[in-house]
Amino acid sequence: MKVVILAGGFGTRISEESVLKPKPMVEIGGKPILWHIMKGYAHYGYTDFIICAGYKQDVIKQYFFDYYLHNADVSFDLATNSMQVLNSHAEPWKVTVVDTGLNTMTGGRIKRVRPYVGEEPFMLTYGDGVSDIDLNELERFHRAHGKAVTMSSYNVGQQFGVLDVDDTGLVTGFREKQEMDGSMINIGFMVCNPEIFDVIEGDETVLEKKPLETLAARGQLQSCCHGGFWKCMDTVRDRNQLEKLWAEGKAPWKVWND
Repeated sequence: MKVVILAGGFGTRISEESVLKPKPMVEIGGKPILWHIMKGYAHYGYTDFIICAGYKQDVIKQYFFDYYLHNADVSFDLATNSMQVLNSHAEPWKVTVVDTGLNTMTGGRIKRVRPYVGEEPFMLTYGDGVSDIDLNELERFHRAHGKAVTMSSYNVGQQFGVLDVDDTGLVTGFREKQEMDGSMINIGFMVCNPEIFDVIEGDETVLEKKPLETLAARGQLQSCCHGGFWKCMDTVRDRNQLEKLWAEGKAPWKVWND
């Protein structure tokens, strides 16, 4: 099963980091967050990736072009201007980087990679979020319920205490936040059947709007609630939190062995 990763946005809320590179290439522990996401998928056996690039897409292409060399021991013979690769630690991945346009919306980016996906179910996620989701179990769940799309959902919780208010606006109580007070959100890590392409019109289509709303109205959008770890790198503060977890050896998304 192929893995499609949306990696073409501008990353405006993390502009301090994304001025020179696309957000998926912002590093955690010396590696792009895109690499962390791919390592998670590869741990579960998904190693055929399609990257939907856009903003500074050349940075992503150059990274994978140089990947083999940067992860190998090499010997240079300056007299003959030759190089010998002595030992490579490169990943056994197939990576297709597609320029899906600078201003294309999320749905449009997916539509543009249809020729590379084919007519089989595929994984889909965003290029800025990491999680400890069991992706094999996610695929099994998707195939079992038979709907067009499975979307991983997550309870973001409630940051503050909660007021109980009646219909007149009278406060009837104040209590600490509870799990039920949080909102369920889409965190990516989806599994899609090819029919998703049929509800995407073109470049200006936002996946999270009409396409998913249409599938939901048809009873073809299934949620899979994730109760483990998930974090989106939306801001520099998010990036610093992820960096701290990685540096301390406490990164929950690191499901693979070195």
